[in-house]
Amino acid sequence: MKKITYIFVLSFFFINCDKKQEVNTITTSELKVLLSKEKVQLLDVRTQKEIKEGFIETAFFANFYDENFYTQATVKLDKTKPVYLYCRSGNRSGKAGVILQEKGYKVVNVLGGYNQWKQEN
Repeated sequence: MKKITYIFVLSFFFINCDKKQEVNTITTSELKVLLSKEKVQLLDVRTQKEIKEGFIETAFFANFYDENFYTQATVKLDKTKPVYLYCRSGNRSGKAGVILQEKGYKVVNVLGGYNQWKQEN
């Protein structure tokens, strides 16, 4: 019995140590309301080609696929304020959010990304 308890405790420790902190999320509808009320740090992590197809007016840009993504992003951001991230569908911005969050930024991923934004607006 002692051996089973020991294994359980070790398993619990390793499972919890490996978990990454979840990135907060917001819908595009919620973002629209927020943007109408205040100025927020909005970061578009799509490629230049995608940006040419349209973007949210107040966004900063830093291509997630660029080698120097973190530097591009952080030069433009205030670490004391939340950062709202979006990409085409929400996947890349979620990954970008993990990177920034691990470096101490408070991040919020926009669910559905620009595709969803475009559908609703």
